[in-house]
Amino acid sequence: MTETDIEADVAEAQGAALELAKLSDEERQTTLYEIADAIEARTDEILAENEKDVEEGQRLLEEGEYTQALVDRLKLSESKIESIADMVRSVAEQDDPLGKTLSARELDEDLELYKVAVPIGVVGTVFESRPDALVQIASLALKSGNAVILKGGSEALHSNRILFETIEEAAADAGIPDGWAQHIEAREDVDRLLEMDDSIDLLMPRGSSAFVSYIQDNTSIPVLGHTEGICHVYVDDQADLSMAEDIAYDAKVQYPAVCNAVETLLVHEDVAAEFLPAIADRYETADVEIRGDEATREIVDVTAATGDDWDTEYGDLIVSIKVVDSLAAAIDHITTYGSKHTESIVTEDDERARTFMRSIDSASVFHNASTRFADGYRFGLGAEVGISTGKIHARGPVGLEGLTTYKYHLEGDGQLVATYAGEDAKPYTHEELDADWSPGRLSDE
Repeated sequence: MTETDIEADVAEAQGAALELAKLSDEERQTTLYEIADAIEARTDEILAENEKDVEEGQRLLEEGEYTQALVDRLKLSESKIESIADMVRSVAEQDDPLGKTLSARELDEDLELYKVAVPIGVVGTVFESRPDALVQIASLALKSGNAVILKGGSEALHSNRILFETIEEAAADAGIPDGWAQHIEAREDVDRLLEMDDSIDLLMPRGSSAFVSYIQDNTSIPVLGHTEGICHVYVDDQADLSMAEDIAYDAKVQYPAVCNAVETLLVHEDVAAEFLPAIADRYETADVEIRGDEATREIVDVTAATGDDWDTEYGDLIVSIKVVDSLAAAIDHITTYGSKHTESIVTEDDERARTFMRSIDSASVFHNASTRFADGYRFGLGAEVGISTGKIHARGPVGLEGLTTYKYHLEGDGQLVATYAGEDAKPYTHEELDADWSPGRLSDE
């Protein structure tokens, strides 16, 4: 794609975004159902293209360029495609995020101000190897009325192409404006996108901290960063140890390649002697490699952890374990090494849980639950474009609401600012209203 091509495509996306914003929720919902049906209907084609990516990934794994976790993320199956289609339907069934009245205020009699949810506009995304990410992001963009520029990883090239083609054709058949979704493949196109601050309203990179930092440092477009998931589970001395064992196992083993899998297990010293042998045995059955600090290795025979282990996202069947002497020490460790993604405390002491959850500055903080629950689908958001570890605009799993902004609508009856200025100024009432905006609302009363 040449520079001229990408500029033309982004311009087309801008025009499509204006049209998308005017579509009804029924039109967007119906299109998503048709996209889901089309994905299922093309299962064999999608699997055939995905196999090309998996074969190449396996070759690069054998050459030491890819990890097993990356190859695992690439793989699709009939059941996975079915779950992708179900995810699209789940997005379709979410409440319409557009047109909602977020607040209403009377400025004066027959002068009413409404804050109303609207699409962001044109969203640019760069994401990792999981082919389902393309479908998630495109579905959420369509439901929220946004045009989207999609750049997936080269390792999923064939999978992304067939999935994008399926989505684009189904949406076109449903009457969605051409150009609402654009698929780019060349790495140099990303650098050009970073310069298009007058055309792209939001960038959403999903990848390493270094990659997200690169995006942030090289653009003036607002960036909603999805970075590493260095997640922790802290087993308190007041924990139900059977529960803690189950949570620690699920958080690591259920799907180790994702960003909400636990990477470091913190264990209070008063329960370490009882808890560590049990969880070590459980991890061993799942081929989890344990890297422990000195106190851990005095109790169980595991590999020695290094300083690098505490700030590493393994994305694999590896976990680091550290014994701590207090809740405060656990909080301090997470504050020092965490990525502000997801943390969990296992304890029966509600006051300690409250202290942990208030003290930890992460997007998601759990009590007696696996970190794997940090997910847009599980949160009831339909899906997610990513998990934001930042704090501004959206945080945690970013679903439909994270893809909206707002505008102010003022409904009046010929009022002039001059009436409210000067010595004889009329005062504003500034009273909150319990009302939803609609054009001509005042004349309808």
